[in-house]
Amino acid sequence: MHILVTASSKHGSTEAVANAIALRLREAGHAVDRRAPEDVATLDGFDAVVCGSAVYILQWMKEAREFIERFSAELSQMPVWAFSVGMSGVPKHAPQDPSRIGPLSTHVPGTQTRFFAGRYDPALLTLRERSVARLAGVVEGDFRDWDAVGAWADSIAGELAAR
Repeated sequence: MHILVTASSKHGSTEAVANAIALRLREAGHAVDRRAPEDVATLDGFDAVVCGSAVYILQWMKEAREFIERFSAELSQMPVWAFSVGMSGVPKHAPQDPSRIGPLSTHVPGTQTRFFAGRYDPALLTLRERSVARLAGVVEGDFRDWDAVGAWADSIAGELAAR
């Protein structure tokens, strides 16, 4: 199968998760294109899509939201998986809850979703972002669970192989 893996990342954490997913799907024998959402002109030729975004200020990044809106009709006709990468150290249901997946659930019914903790490195952030993180009580560190990312990608590969 030919799979598109697309994700919006602001400071590289979500991009690294998307790259790991793409690599794992390639290792499972699938053809995989890894592109930024704004660089996708068409979904022609793709059999499935994995779409992700960093979560900032309650929502997916603009490029990921626009990708979903632009291709919602096509996405509703194919298998779609979505993942969010959110700030770590924030209690569930707090404003930076990584389970917020933007417009995907309303535009593409039946999408399977996964939520991953991210990385918080204040040196990569703007003063405003550091201030928001500090107010939210975000804990510094890299909380990405690479085993969970790999297992999720393996489950996607397994579902696609069963089709």
